Amino acid sequence: EKYAKFVKERIEIEQNYAKQLRNLVKKYCPKRSPKDEEPRFTSCIAFFNILNELNDYAGQREVVAEEMGHRVYGELMRYSHDLKTERKMHLQEGRKAQQYLDMCWKQMDNSKKKFERECREAEKAQQSYERLDNDTNATKADVEKAKQQLNLRTHMADENKNEYAAQLQNFNGEQHKHYYIVIPQIYKQLQEMDERRTIKLSECYKGFADSERKVIPIISKCLEGMILAAKSVDEHRDSQLVIDCFKSGFEPPGDFPFEDYSQNIYRTISDGTISTPKQEGMRIDSKTTVGKAKGKLWLFGKKPKGPALEDFSHLPPEQRRKKLQQRIDELNRELQKETDQKDALIKMKDVYEKNPQMGDPGSLQPKLTETMSNMDRLRMEIHKNEVRLSNNSLENLRTLFRVLTLQSLHYSPEGSYTDDANQEVRGPPQQHAHPNEFDDEFEDDDPLPAIGHCKAIYPFDGHNEGTLAMKEGEILYIIEEDKGDGWTRARRHNGEEGYVPTSYIDVTLEKNSKGAVTYI
Repeated sequence: EKYAKFVKERIEIEQNYAKQLRNLVKKYCPKRSPKDEEPRFTSCIAFFNILNELNDYAGQREVVAEEMGHRVYGELMRYSHDLKTERKMHLQEGRKAQQYLDMCWKQMDNSKKKFERECREAEKAQQSYERLDNDTNATKADVEKAKQQLNLRTHMADENKNEYAAQLQNFNGEQHKHYYIVIPQIYKQLQEMDERRTIKLSECYKGFADSERKVIPIISKCLEGMILAAKSVDEHRDSQLVIDCFKSGFEPPGDFPFEDYSQNIYRTISDGTISTPKQEGMRIDSKTTVGKAKGKLWLFGKKPKGPALEDFSHLPPEQRRKKLQQRIDELNRELQKETDQKDALIKMKDVYEKNPQMGDPGSLQPKLTETMSNMDRLRMEIHKNEVRLSNNSLENLRTLFRVLTLQSLHYSPEGSYTDDANQEVRGPPQQHAHPNEFDDEFEDDDPLPAIGHCKAIYPFDGHNEGTLAMKEGEILYIIEEDKGDGWTRARRHNGEEGYVPTSYIDVTLEKNSKGAVTYI
């Protein structure tokens, strides 16, 4: 019982240890939803693998506790109950043998006392007879009476003597049997019982160790899995994941052009002067360019603050592409679910039409209509995000082309600056602040070609910088389509350009016109 108590406490320790390990794993390995799927670092994957191996290790500790409880503790408790029953039976047999021996001794002792008493009575009768026989005054009748009494007492003494001898012989036999047969047999049974108890303890000791030895190979595999997880950490791959996850897609800014302020000193009023007056308004605003560059360096500067927009235009191009692609994949999964639901509803409706007793086909129509509406909505969302993704890719190509053009204009073929300062690249003034697109740092000198025209459905004031005011019914040229942010770039007949709300105009695109863009 003491060892069983020890095993029970060990089982509780194993169970608590396994529970604490599982809680630890649960704490550091939260459940990940499908929306959180993203490139994972090898160090993180290794850590999750170690947590999984530790969870398996905790399971093996539970196996140890279960094995000990079933093979050791349960067996000990059952065997202890059997031992108590057997011991009680042997003790009862010993008490019965002792009681029988005591009964035999009492019978022998009673016969002995009776024989002793009859002997004393016979001696008294003999003395009385001899006294009367020697007395001359005694009558013959008294003497005969005393003689008869003597004979009676002598006869009774002889009978008690025989009975006492028989009882004595019987008691000696029972006593010999008790001490040489019955009691030794009971002690032998108790000894065998104790030896079996000792053997059972030995088996339980072995089972106690085997319960843990059985799981050692699996525990070793868990530890080997942890070592393999540690060896699987690849620092170069993790670094590349960081680069792929956080690269912005921005091109490095080009070199600043040399601004020759001394040309006014040496300028002579001559018709042969090669230089032309500089258009100060067309120069690149260096402060604006630097400010933009700082806004892009999120790691070493302050991250731009602003609300998260639906088209992710607040993100850098590369991050925007990833978010848009994730959004498209998510919408495709939702569309597939709605499609499966529609197919199921159609099949159920066909079954109801063939078997009216199973249900009313008309009851499924509202749900079917709702599903079709959801599918149309999802298709529109997918198309809108695909257009945004295409525009984002096209904008990246435009930015790269402008940067390359800027670099080619800043340098001569030999790699030196051009001598004529008036040949500096001219950029447009910052006339607009597009709400959902990254500002182009450089613009082409030639105006963008018209790709269509539009008619204003509602008047628009255009007070904000970069917007274009229009009147109801006014006809404008379209020079840049809506990129998914709700704004379209338009131009008046007089050449004035700006952004107008797409919902305020009726657009007609001329895809075959010069400058029209076709998305693939």
